[in-house]
Amino acid sequence: MTAPPQKPARPPGPPRPVQGGGAWPGRPPGVPAVVPPPPVPLSFLAAAALGLIACGVALIWARGAAMTDPTADPVVAAAHFGVLATLSMGVAGALHQFTPVVTQRPLRSVTLAWATFATWLGAAWLLPSGIAAQQEGVVEAGGGLAAIAVTLLAVNLSAPLAARGKGHTVTGLRLALAGFAVTACFGVTYVADRRGNWFDLSGHIVLAHAVIGLFAWLGLTYVAVAEKLWPMFFLAHVPGRHRAGRLAVLLIPGGVTLLSPGLLASVDPLAWAGAVILAAGLAAHLTSLAAHVRHRRRKGGLHLAFVATAAGFLAAGAGLALAAALVMPRDHHAGMALAAAAVTAFAGWLLEALTGHAHKVVPFILWSVLRGRGIATSPSGRPLGFGDLYDHRIAVGTYALVTAGIAAVCAGFGATQPATLAIGGGMLAAAGLAAAANLSVTPALLLRKAPGPPPPPRRTVVGSRGSSRRGSRAGGRPSS
Repeated sequence: MTAPPQKPARPPGPPRPVQGGGAWPGRPPGVPAVVPPPPVPLSFLAAAALGLIACGVALIWARGAAMTDPTADPVVAAAHFGVLATLSMGVAGALHQFTPVVTQRPLRSVTLAWATFATWLGAAWLLPSGIAAQQEGVVEAGGGLAAIAVTLLAVNLSAPLAARGKGHTVTGLRLALAGFAVTACFGVTYVADRRGNWFDLSGHIVLAHAVIGLFAWLGLTYVAVAEKLWPMFFLAHVPGRHRAGRLAVLLIPGGVTLLSPGLLASVDPLAWAGAVILAAGLAAHLTSLAAHVRHRRRKGGLHLAFVATAAGFLAAGAGLALAAALVMPRDHHAGMALAAAAVTAFAGWLLEALTGHAHKVVPFILWSVLRGRGIATSPSGRPLGFGDLYDHRIAVGTYALVTAGIAAVCAGFGATQPATLAIGGGMLAAAGLAAAANLSVTPALLLRKAPGPPPPPRRTVVGSRGSSRRGSRAGGRPSS
């Protein structure tokens, strides 16, 4: 008997694209398939620079009100431009880029990423603008958009953050996302209370909200992400098990879990216990930084200056917070001024770190885009490097403006000096403008000179008798 005829083997099909946030056309060679398109994180970071400009201008406008009441509406508006439109916007953009890389899983959807950007942009500007203008409808619209944006971010990041076995960095990002959700719940409640007046938004209640946002959301995200960025940017390998980073990721949210309710309910023992645990977590973070700096193989540069200065603001914030706690029972106004200075120093820790890492991350993203467009040389004719995409003198000026601006705002609040506060606000606005221009102008000029995309392949038309006919070339006839 003859064997039955077998069907011819089906030719292998093209590789299936990565689903979710990694499936996008035009991905340059060498870029992991899981990362979203570059415009996604870059849009968040560009909006963060604009938020810093707005924060600086708002601080200048609020300089008078800040001297009598650090919780007055103009000051709250300036703080929200700093925390929502600057820090949270930049951190959310970094999460869209970093989370898929560290987990090796794409976002659920690029469309969700754009929706998150649009809704958070609206929230970050409407909410403080409404507070400044005392337009409660605008404030409520901003609060509603913030709730939507947080939900979208949680849904989009839940896919990559579900990866197991990725270490304490991913654990920290999961906890930070939960902290972001709790911060949003507090914020929406406070927004609703502005019209309902259910409770008095006194200083300790505002601090309870600030503690969650600064440490359980923004600070914890930076602490977790830094454990992956420092070895890369410093070329550092810390020997041994290196428990400091893991302790920081666990102790910081543990301390906030006690400190914030203690402040909210005015339970001093609970607040002090939480403050001690939080301080231990922040000390572990600084210990980890010191270990990476000590074992680095790359020479110190501007990035190290940013990171080290950020650590200095963290230590200064801790000292100012302790001074505020000791002074406030005897002199409430002086204690509130010191508390405002402490919150500024803690925010300065994050702003300094975010600005420094942006000078690393943004050129890295844009370099891949430029190489994908065929740009291999810098304007000077040398092989294109990350450092060729921005002016280093302007970057040094940005560092000086950010550092001096944070210090001046701290001094303006702590010493109740409106002129100093206004000077600090002007420096921060100038720093946002300088960073935005410096990180975008050179890449934009290079992209303008880049060759256009290759023409699409010619279409092949199949004739009625099975023969193929190509479209006519210029000056010729269609071939049969």
